[in-house]
Amino acid sequence: MIMRKHWLDNLRWITVLLVLFYHVIYFYNNKGVFGGIGGFGPYPEWHQYQDVVMYILYPWFMPLLFLLAGISARYALEKHSGKEWFRARTRKLLVPGTIGLFVFHWMVGYFNTAVAAKTGTFDGMPGVAKYIMMAISGTGPLWFIQDLWLFSLLLLIIRPLDRKNRFHDWCGRLFGGKAGIAWAILLGILFYAAGQLVIHNPRPESADGLYNLYKPLFYFVPFLMGYFIFANDSVQEVLGRAWAPLAGCAVAVGGVLIATTFGQNNTSPEYMSSPLNCLYGWLACLAMMGWFKAKFDCTGKFAGYMTRSSFGFYILHYLVIASLGYMMKMYTQLPPAAMYAILTTAVFTLTPLLNEITGRIPFVRWAVLGKTKKH
Repeated sequence: MIMRKHWLDNLRWITVLLVLFYHVIYFYNNKGVFGGIGGFGPYPEWHQYQDVVMYILYPWFMPLLFLLAGISARYALEKHSGKEWFRARTRKLLVPGTIGLFVFHWMVGYFNTAVAAKTGTFDGMPGVAKYIMMAISGTGPLWFIQDLWLFSLLLLIIRPLDRKNRFHDWCGRLFGGKAGIAWAILLGILFYAAGQLVIHNPRPESADGLYNLYKPLFYFVPFLMGYFIFANDSVQEVLGRAWAPLAGCAVAVGGVLIATTFGQNNTSPEYMSSPLNCLYGWLACLAMMGWFKAKFDCTGKFAGYMTRSSFGFYILHYLVIASLGYMMKMYTQLPPAAMYAILTTAVFTLTPLLNEITGRIPFVRWAVLGKTKKH
């Protein structure tokens, strides 16, 4: 019987909270990247030093979530059949990532398309067409669960190749052995190779930008590494023992990365696929897993609540950011510091409230959160 991995739960919900804070900074980023409303000065002449949060978090927090998802998939498939597991994945991931767009996330799309509406882009467009456009534009952070559903499907196709778990067990012996930490760090080469699978010169008139948003080939790699390698107890033990030096290396490499690249567009394909960015991202993933395995393999009432609720926080939070962030930027003269403070407070207080309300409305609960029951 598999014991509950509380460190895994804790690391997941902590990472989700970091995503919420990241999006507060991202919304007012000064690079003009998709999904933000823009900063408080001209780019590239104006540097917003608060944007350093993006440089710190972006290289690793989404790859880490896919790593954790791969580990969780291994544990779930040891308790449930592939058919049962995939049915549950479809309800929890595909339903909110499709039907949920038209039930809830069209409101996010309303604010995402507000600027286009002011320029007359939607003039003469039928109401139904506007609604569809807003729903699709409201995808926002839901690209993560859409990717994850696809990866779950692909995993069911790949899984029979290791029916007797020989590859998984071999990975456990290799990465969980005496030289395991060295092998784990060398996996950064594979992480870097996956980073080269983005489109470096996306064509504006094509779907290249959409592909670079989803980055399915890049994120599929950590998902599989989680399933085949890091789901081994022996590998987790190795990371737990080495968390401090891993964290020190990650901080050092991250410091060099930020010192030498601050001011560049950290979401561009060239930046993301650079060797230094990939090295920092991979070391940070290893360090976070090791740290939580060593220090946070415990639970309590609050941790239990966050474990149950963090998925809903991720799904719902961007409406708070898009609506309040847009209104403050467009219709107030508040100083930037006040906007950041208000938006940060709002996203960490209103999102849990929104999650509780949504979770109590039967059809909305199913369509938006993928839940059939209240708890």
